Amino acid sequence: MSEWFETADGILAKVWGTLGRGVADAKHPARRPTFATISPDGWPEARTVVLRTADREAGVVTVHTDLYSDKIKSLHATPRAALHIWDAKQDLQIRLQAEVSINSGAKTRALWDKIPDHAQQSYGVTPPPGTPIETGLDYVKDPDPATFAVLDCTLITIDAVHLGADHRRVSFSRARHWQGQWLSP
Repeated sequence: MSEWFETADGILAKVWGTLGRGVADAKHPARRPTFATISPDGWPEARTVVLRTADREAGVVTVHTDLYSDKIKSLHATPRAALHIWDAKQDLQIRLQAEVSINSGAKTRALWDKIPDHAQQSYGVTPPPGTPIETGLDYVKDPDPATFAVLDCTLITIDAVHLGADHRRVSFSRARHWQGQWLSP
């Protein structure tokens, strides 16, 4: 029997298993991927987000954000993002490229009602995120469902690298129906 990292299908299954663990387990490294966008003036931007869903069949992962965050401005200009996960226990790096759609308002209200009060504190701050303030605490948290957004990240490519004794790298793409292509690591 082979190890998961010896076949492209095994690696793809491990990627989706890792994403699923990130959704389910708050302590798993996939829970908080780095989310990268390009700012409207062309600069790369990276920040940590919380992975909320991972749907292998649809090839979509979701994250939540404040509708007035800088990432929303960036996504309006260029609706694409990259997500990066490093799982040290598995020696696995996962890079995802996605087309992103922004959902808010009536589309997200039912989900907002299910979010615990403490988590709602992340959505709705005055002044809006990124606004200059005089001191570090010159803002007020005011949870507001009108500022809550769900980012649906439709995966276009998955690049996975296993950094075991022998390094292996494989790329998967929606265009190739998720068939793996081995790459030099």
